[in-house]
Amino acid sequence: MRSLLVVEHCASNEVAIADPQSDQHSKKQTPKYLLEEYGYQVLRAGDEKKAELQMNNADAVVLHVPLNEVKQWRARLLKQKTVPLLWWCSTVSASLSASFCEDDIQVDGILAPSMSEQELHWALHFGSKQCFERLQWINERKQLEGRLEERKWIDMAKGILCKIKNISEAEAYDVLRKQAMNERKRMVDVATSIVKVYQILQDQK
Repeated sequence: MRSLLVVEHCASNEVAIADPQSDQHSKKQTPKYLLEEYGYQVLRAGDEKKAELQMNNADAVVLHVPLNEVKQWRARLLKQKTVPLLWWCSTVSASLSASFCEDDIQVDGILAPSMSEQELHWALHFGSKQCFERLQWINERKQLEGRLEERKWIDMAKGILCKIKNISEAEAYDVLRKQAMNERKRMVDVATSIVKVYQILQDQK
């Protein structure tokens, strides 16, 4: 992970300019300076259009924005490409986020200006791991939901066959299986057809 897209909120920069004496707001404490200092390639964006253009080249996204803006940035950027999403917790972003700390904010990790090179490296490493574990969980959930949906159609079709043919569930299952083999279709496709035709016939009565 070498190329990081840093999204910075313009209000954060305004606060920093208003308080020039604070070390946290100095140039050396900005995400761009520190990340480049530690050997990362930094892509910067302050608006949605620029950020979306930079996404193809980014290995991760670092959001230097108040927490209440994380969700909208996440929705915009991660629909293009799945990468780790990390929040940059500076004095500015933390102060602008105080009232949102109880919100359900989905990030893969937190970075801070006080981190050493090794600390930041490991935070990015574990953020990356967290991201792809989450992606795996989402895919597994979708597969499970898909199987449950298929099971629903098959159970409905079995119920219809049991009623029409006056047969057991096991026999209805065999009918579905044989029909699927004969038509070279998946069982769920045959089951869906049976249910839909049955519903049409019922509606016409």
